[in-house]
Formats: sequence, structure tokens, C-alpha cells
Amino acid sequence: MPVVSEPLDDLLDLAEELARRAGALLLKRLADPRTEVSTKSSATDMVTEIDRLSERLIVDGIRAARPRDGILAEESGELEGSSGLRWVVDPLDGTTNYLYGHPGFAVSIAVERDGRSIVAVVNDPVHSELFTAVSEGGARRNGVPIRPSQAVDLGTALVATGFAYDPARRRAQAAVLERVLPRIRDIRRMGAAAVDLCSVACGRVDAYFERGLEAWDLSAGLLIAAEAGASVGAIGGGPAVPGSAIAAPPALFEPLRALLVEAGAATHA
Repeated sequence: MPVVSEPLDDLLDLAEELARRAGALLLKRLADPRTEVSTKSSATDMVTEIDRLSERLIVDGIRAARPRDGILAEESGELEGSSGLRWVVDPLDGTTNYLYGHPGFAVSIAVERDGRSIVAVVNDPVHSELFTAVSEGGARRNGVPIRPSQAVDLGTALVATGFAYDPARRRAQAAVLERVLPRIRDIRRMGAAAVDLCSVACGRVDAYFERGLEAWDLSAGLLIAAEAGASVGAIGGGPAVPGSAIAAPPALFEPLRALLVEAGAATHA
């Protein structure tokens, strides 16, 4: 395994610190999460005061330690930088789960260089699990290396996915699942893309796919899955991008991608 350069170690240390602090904030406020809830793109796309407080903690920490870095954060948008690095922040991935006190939410922080993630941290505070990765340095859960499942048979694969907020897109995604579900073991829907991707990375599910996500949903989780040993890409082919992502063990990746394309997931979900 290549030695991680000191700059990546510094970035990882800061990302870990901020993800832990934000996770502690989420847990502290979990008993009363429904204060100041509003909606964004639809009635099911919610944002809370806690989302904003968590994001402020992270963004302020980045700007204090690395004022020249750019930041893309879900709630506050883009802050330009001059260093060539950009932090991509989801302060609360899985807001609906959080509002209901349901496990399945996380803090997701990635650092990108030239549009590619080089450092990733996903903190699942309910389960006290901190997933980390650095480019060409492997992926870990609480400091222990992780690997995806060794599944080779699509028919026995447990596959995670998620659904859009828009009702019309949900109908299209349900139509895709109608064609996919009979040809796999089962579907899991956690409600947090970063958690799903970390579940692929450590073998809790065999694979994951979803359309319609943003960079902050995917940047950290995709690097963690890839560094753990999963194959990642877009459903229709090529590298994973905001809007289309699939992650699976190498033996399952192409069979699952082909099934999803056949079912219409590349264009209609």
C-alpha cells in the first residue's frame, strides 16, 4: 500500500476532527430534532436547524484552518478558493431519518483536487463508526481496513438504492425496481447515500445504485467504496458523477450495471 503523503494526512486529520464534532452535535440534538423544519425542492425534501448548525461548525472549522481552500456545502452553496482544493460537505446526510430518530444518517466530508476526491470521511454517530479513505491509501472503519463483499452472483446480491424527492421521478424509480427486484436477492433503502456507500465498502450490502444525487451526497462515500476495493461508475457507463452512481464488487459491477440499463435506470430514474 502506498504511503499517504503528509498533506493528505493533515487534510484527513482535519476532516476527521470536524466530522466527529458535527456528529456529536447531531447526537446532542437528536432528542428534539424537529424544531425549525422547512422544505426545499418538495414537501419531502426537508432541511432543519440542525443541518445548518452542523454545516456552520464544519465550514467555520475549514475556513479557520485552511482559508485558501474552496468549499461546496449543501445548505450554503459554493465558496471559492485559491489553493486548488475544494471541500465537499454534507452536514447531515439522511435528514428524514434524523427527524424521526431513525438510525441511518451521517456527516459526510470530502476533499477534492482537480475535481477528484482525495480524502473522505463519513461519520455515522449513532453506531460510533467513522469511515475514512485517502486516495491510493485504502479505506478504514474506526481505523481498521475494510473490504466489500466477495459476491459474484447477481441473483443473491443485496442491493441498496434511494429515491428522489420529486413524485414523478419516484414513479419512474419504482418502475425500475419492478424489473430489477426479481433478479436480485433483495433491495435495501436506507435513506442516506453516504451510509449506503460505506455499507458497500464494508460488505453490509453487496451493491448500491442511485440517480439524481448531488456532489455532497457522493464525493466522500464513492472514494471510501473505491478505496475499499469496490468498482464505482455511472449507471450508463463511465465514471460516477453527480446524478448517476453505482458501486459494487468487481464481479457484480458489470452484471448489475447491465441490468439497470435494461430496466431503464440510466435514463428514466
